[in-house]
Amino acid sequence: QVQLVESGGGLVQPGGSLRLSCAASGSIFAINAMEWYRQAPGKQRELVASIFGGSIKYADSVEGRFNISRDNAKYTVILQMNSLKPEDTAVYYCSITTVNRLGIRSKYWGQGTQVTVSS
Repeated sequence: QVQLVESGGGLVQPGGSLRLSCAASGSIFAINAMEWYRQAPGKQRELVASIFGGSIKYADSVEGRFNISRDNAKYTVILQMNSLKPEDTAVYYCSITTVNRLGIRSKYWGQGTQVTVSS
């Protein structure tokens, strides 16, 4: 089993910045993908940013403001959020897809962290 622990959420004013971190632990052979999602009350869960293969993708709503990256620490994914807007308010979830030695893929989720952007 693999466990993901998120940190870095909180309250920030419009135009401010936050840095979210997601650290994985457990038995990991290789990682296929790293992703960040968010979900606001009454809305569907939305894919915000992802790293898959050599490609990095962002939702149109965060393009140019958010950055996803892998930390030098092993099995850690970062979401740097800049120029935050009230509409960015949501619970943010990280997800990591692993691959074992047989090529079987498994997707794991973090516990979620609240991000609130308000003046």
